[in-house]
Amino acid sequence: MEEFVGWLVGVLWSQPMIYLCLGIGLLFTVLTRLLQVRLVTDMIRQIFKGGSSSAGVSSFQALALSLSGRVGTGNIAGTATAIAFGGPGAVFWMWAIAFIGAGSAFVESTLAQIYKVKQDGEYRGGPAYYIEKGIGWKWYSVLFAISALLAMSLLMPGIQSNSIALGLENAFGINTTVTGIILVVLIGLIIFGGVKRIANVASYVVPFMAIAYVILALVIIAFNITEVPGVLALIFKSAFALDSAFGGIVGMAISWGVKRGIYSNEAGQGTGPHAAAAAEVSHPAKQGLVQAFSVYIDTLLVCSATAFMILFTGSYNTEAPDGTMIVNNLENVEAGPGYTQAAIESVLPGFGSGFVAIALFFFAFTTIMAYYYIAETNIAYLTKGKNSKPAMFILKIVLLGATFYGAVKTAGLAWAMGDIGLGIMVWLNMIAIVILAKPALAALKDYEQQRKQGIDPVFNSAKLGIKNAEYWEEEYKSPDKENVS
Repeated sequence: MEEFVGWLVGVLWSQPMIYLCLGIGLLFTVLTRLLQVRLVTDMIRQIFKGGSSSAGVSSFQALALSLSGRVGTGNIAGTATAIAFGGPGAVFWMWAIAFIGAGSAFVESTLAQIYKVKQDGEYRGGPAYYIEKGIGWKWYSVLFAISALLAMSLLMPGIQSNSIALGLENAFGINTTVTGIILVVLIGLIIFGGVKRIANVASYVVPFMAIAYVILALVIIAFNITEVPGVLALIFKSAFALDSAFGGIVGMAISWGVKRGIYSNEAGQGTGPHAAAAAEVSHPAKQGLVQAFSVYIDTLLVCSATAFMILFTGSYNTEAPDGTMIVNNLENVEAGPGYTQAAIESVLPGFGSGFVAIALFFFAFTTIMAYYYIAETNIAYLTKGKNSKPAMFILKIVLLGATFYGAVKTAGLAWAMGDIGLGIMVWLNMIAIVILAKPALAALKDYEQQRKQGIDPVFNSAKLGIKNAEYWEEEYKSPDKENVS
């Protein structure tokens, strides 16, 4: 089983995948005329504008919901793993994929808004919806929905629960089985409460933990302030084979940096659009910009915090592809949260293990909530709202079972299974958003033109010649909106 899983991961995450992600990100960077830089102030402004409605959540709540999926194990364990197998240079490639990936995040999230629907009184949208409505490939949209459903409910939750369980066991000696039971109970209480409860929990927990985590990283940096130039030089030299120690694994630096970067920030992956579609906005580009900025928050802030803590304190090992150790600073510490725990312990003895365990708990806990919402959305797509209650109940049981199983199984298999689920979704979604780029780019141009005229942008799909955007054609002017802008 493990051999087959390893082979499949190798196929899905082969060099073509790396080139696909980088190439499409660069394409959208060019087509949006460096949106990542030009519209940063608009990104920040839109986060705090607008309100909610009976069908949708606010832009900030949608951002928190998507960040709850983005800010998770990948920020702590994933960053450490990238350094373990790709060296410090992997950090640069995580930054690179975040920067150019913001363009992909804008396109996919704008598409989710353009082609969203109101179903069972709530907004629903995502790749399955925009593939069917925008391209017309029903078979392809169903294939994505099934892949996302399997990934989010069965394959991915185990990564998050496994990291929580290992972190609590290392820090407090809590048995992994006990952790699994606690997670099942807490997550069950939330996911049985619907999207509003999920969004509300995420909007409080995610900002609090992200800010606390970044502040701690700044403390670590302050204690090692003289190391800043050397560490930055090491990252850039290692990324381009200019460092003697890491020059031989530059290919691994790119591969692991891109893979873990995508896993962490989810740009182009097809997960972020589900949350983006739930937002109540007057123009799709508004939420596209908000979701693009979420990539920065995830990678440039939280992942960088982890990387700097590890590299400033030298709390890492790096292994070459042949198994030889390039760096061996930590004895008997598995690649993952242990690196971050060791880094904090070296500066604040007695604090690191517990803090990382708690941070992992909240980050990964909210990520599992986001996974449920994504899976639920794809169930809603497949059933079209007909007899969906039994399917939704089964989904909850499957996700809770996968969460418990992940807490007690080995970390290596958990990550491999997650890589399979993620890899399938990335391949399917990346192809779709390239085909569907035109409506998203038209929405961006329309948004910028209205902004230049000094008016608050309002979307008119018919005026732009975008077909099958039924919500904007028929329902947007309905009277249940509250402070939408």
